[in-house]
Amino acid sequence: MISINSVSFRYPGSENWVLKEASVDIEQGEFTAIIGGNGAGKSTLCKTLNGLIPSYYVGDFEGTVMVDGLNAATTSVAVLSEKVAYVYQDFENQLVRPTVLDEAIFSPLNFGYPDYMERGREALRILGLSHLEKEHIWQLSGGQKHLVALAGALSLQPEILIIDEPVAQLDPAHATELYDKLKMLNEEYNKTIIVIEHHTEFIANYCSSVIMMEQGSVLWKKPVKYGLSLVEELMDKNIHPPQVTQAMFQLKREQKPKLFPITVQEAKAEIQGKYEILPGPHLFSSQVSQVKGVETISMDGVDYGYKTITRKRKPIINELSLTCYEGEKIALVGSNGAGKSTLLKMISGLVKPQGGSMLVNGQSTSKLSMEQLAEKVAYIYQNPEEMFIEDSIYKDIDYFLKARKIADRREFIEEIIQRFHLEELRERDGRLLSGGQQRRASLAIGIAMKPSIVLLDEPTASLDIATRKDMMKMLNNLNGFVKTAIVATHDMELVAEWASRVIVLKGGIILDDTTPHTLFSNPALLREASLVAPQIVTLSKEVNMYPAAITTEEFLSRVKQVGVGGGSVECVSKAL
Repeated sequence: MISINSVSFRYPGSENWVLKEASVDIEQGEFTAIIGGNGAGKSTLCKTLNGLIPSYYVGDFEGTVMVDGLNAATTSVAVLSEKVAYVYQDFENQLVRPTVLDEAIFSPLNFGYPDYMERGREALRILGLSHLEKEHIWQLSGGQKHLVALAGALSLQPEILIIDEPVAQLDPAHATELYDKLKMLNEEYNKTIIVIEHHTEFIANYCSSVIMMEQGSVLWKKPVKYGLSLVEELMDKNIHPPQVTQAMFQLKREQKPKLFPITVQEAKAEIQGKYEILPGPHLFSSQVSQVKGVETISMDGVDYGYKTITRKRKPIINELSLTCYEGEKIALVGSNGAGKSTLLKMISGLVKPQGGSMLVNGQSTSKLSMEQLAEKVAYIYQNPEEMFIEDSIYKDIDYFLKARKIADRREFIEEIIQRFHLEELRERDGRLLSGGQQRRASLAIGIAMKPSIVLLDEPTASLDIATRKDMMKMLNNLNGFVKTAIVATHDMELVAEWASRVIVLKGGIILDDTTPHTLFSNPALLREASLVAPQIVTLSKEVNMYPAAITTEEFLSRVKQVGVGGGSVECVSKAL
């Protein structure tokens, strides 16, 4: 179906080749994942498949790309788009119509298909969006918009479907549902599915093959079981294998098998009868620590909503009361549309509460301008490109400091650039970077503001393991100048590893104010909030480890090979 042969590409004016003699074949009906670090060339490679490179993104192009017998470089984008549908990483830019149904029918209508309405409605039905067909796009959550973009692509009934970071903005439950839909399209409709994915648990559960890229080249293509078993190579190249694969790699280090379990059920079969489960702590408090510090944020009966096109008010936050303290690391979790981003925007002053009161560092936000709040609160957006104003990363980092006429700021900016590994990107326009690079740069811009409160909206979305580890390190080292950190996230591993407190939202109300251990030990709460526990938690429960471990390190500390003394397995910090 697809044959990529010695393809190289670089953008105008650049000395660096984004693609370097990349070659790979993809068969019809394959479900393939493309993995690699941020900047490896994954998105660029996929843009050669629908002709955007070199027809739209011009530059130096070499090699050949054949798609279902057509030369992609010499075939029009319009012709290729009937065969290859692409849902981009910045998917909101491909939403062009006012309502969900308008968007779903847009492509088949413009191609002149007489059954355009049936095609659009069928795409919405497949993705479970039929109930939203009359909704306006601007009223949807980020995850819902992502699904609508996919529906618009599906409505052309293409042979090949490419999705760049399919679950980056979806809550865990809806992410699983999306992959179930892709599996159905692959198995029942024989669609060739290509995903660019950092979440290897999804690759393990759904994909048949995996392609590894590095610095613009295709290193290999393997069946998914073989590819994800290359644990040391993956970790060395900043790819995070599934948690159960990491755990079994540690347990079987001395045996040096070629293949490792990549799913929970495979790992369970390997553990039962061969390893002893050691007891863990008997109780975990369901309450956050009663030792409170100084209040930094206080909300009392806060309300927020907006009027729809029909003038009906749609509530987003409902009489919410919450107090945050110095030293806390708070995770906001919940389904798409639960109110997480809106709550962060209220704290930052981007939107004002329509009821109740909100204090930040003891001052009412209703009496402070956004500029005054910006002196204390840094809000790092869900869409990182919204953080870029200037034509270089250096200027963007300097923007806030320069506006406030802060002297001797050059040394501090250099420190920030080094801290976030932006040396090679300092003169690049942030809007032209890859998704992961944009995320890293946006974090640097926010931290350069020296805030006392930092708010991060989906900070680990689209990040490879190296950048994610940098993010985790940064979050854990914020105490020097940040009093309170609040993260809105769908990343349950981030919640398990980082948060001291978890606020579970649904429909603008707080379902629970708890700890990571208690959250992941409560199946009913997880279901109600559309959350899914980290893979290692599921494995813990499958092998009767109670209370369940919430990190790979904790799991390994409570497993011992039957008949072998010396206590639990020692973690190798480099591998984890």
